[in-house]
Amino acid sequence: MKELTLKYGCNPNQKPSRIFMEEGELPVEVLGGRPGYINFLDALNAWQLVRELKKATGLAAAASFKHVSPAGAAVGIPMSDTLKKICFVDDIPLPLSPIATAYARARGADRMSSYGDFIALSDICDEVTALIIKREVSDGVIAPGYTPEALEILKAKRKGTYVILKMDTDYVPAPIERKQVFGVTFEQGRNEIDLATDELFSQIPTINKNFTPEARRDLMVAMITLKYTQSNSVCYVKDGQAIGIGAGQQSRIHCTRLAGDKADIWWLRQHPKVMNLPWVEKIRRADRDNTIDIYISEDHDDVLAEGAWQQFFTEKPEVLTREEKKAWIAQNTGVALGSDAFFPFGDNIERAHRSGVEFVAQAGGSVRDDHVIATCDKYGIAMAFTGIRLFHH
Repeated sequence: MKELTLKYGCNPNQKPSRIFMEEGELPVEVLGGRPGYINFLDALNAWQLVRELKKATGLAAAASFKHVSPAGAAVGIPMSDTLKKICFVDDIPLPLSPIATAYARARGADRMSSYGDFIALSDICDEVTALIIKREVSDGVIAPGYTPEALEILKAKRKGTYVILKMDTDYVPAPIERKQVFGVTFEQGRNEIDLATDELFSQIPTINKNFTPEARRDLMVAMITLKYTQSNSVCYVKDGQAIGIGAGQQSRIHCTRLAGDKADIWWLRQHPKVMNLPWVEKIRRADRDNTIDIYISEDHDDVLAEGAWQQFFTEKPEVLTREEKKAWIAQNTGVALGSDAFFPFGDNIERAHRSGVEFVAQAGGSVRDDHVIATCDKYGIAMAFTGIRLFHH
């Protein structure tokens, strides 16, 4: 197929709409549903991310995309029982495969943002992965293939309208890419920079120069995720999983705060008080996610006030106090942080430190690099200057 007509563009009033190839065939095949313009933007960006993560780490990779940025991305490192529970896969009847684990991690990074996501899988979608996808609110999935069992499960989702795309893994895009804005055509070379290299860590200006193998892996995950995230962007990663992504902010410190707040929420979901919330029977998954988010926040009375808590809980939970949250967050360690451009001030490091960051990769080159380095040294953080900017628009 050389061309595919779409319902409309980004919005219903934007017609006509299509995707097409100037030369050759489209590299995607529609196996189910009727994908739209934004579906394809998410799918093709997300596919590039997981393809590159798989190549860099050798591990199965998955991404959960919303509005052309990842809500989560991860590789298939086995999960603890706690992580399985907060990702809501502890009751899956089949053993979790690497690709299922990768998606459970990606979806579990920021479940609020992943609601209605578009999924990308680096490996063939198997039955257990399809079972996870089946019960989540999602718009579609792109993968290199599907087992017969997985395809049957996914084709039944959303009464047969769920979008299922098969990607041609042999497809290589042209080295020059183009886009139009206001009738003007922009052209540039594709960003083919290789981030799976130890050259990322060749310039280490901090006193602490020790990057563990796990830290190097996590920083590669962060940098590859940032490569396909709308800029400005900052990404926190732990154990091969992006736990906080701050995208599209005009100020870098706002990116760092947003991503750090998301990382804190991910960690707070593992607090015993959250793990043991007494849910009413058959509460919807989306309601549960939203309630946890509010319970953790300073707006907890919205779900704990008399007349409100009965909608969600069998008994009124205790408040998770500010002091308890601060003490719990302080236990998070070993977090890696990547930035798609340089940090202009040390305030970014101050904020990152509060969320357990011990390893940093950023471009370097700010007139205040000395301040950023000194702030890292104050906390014993190892930081690499990559010399690489990863803006994506």
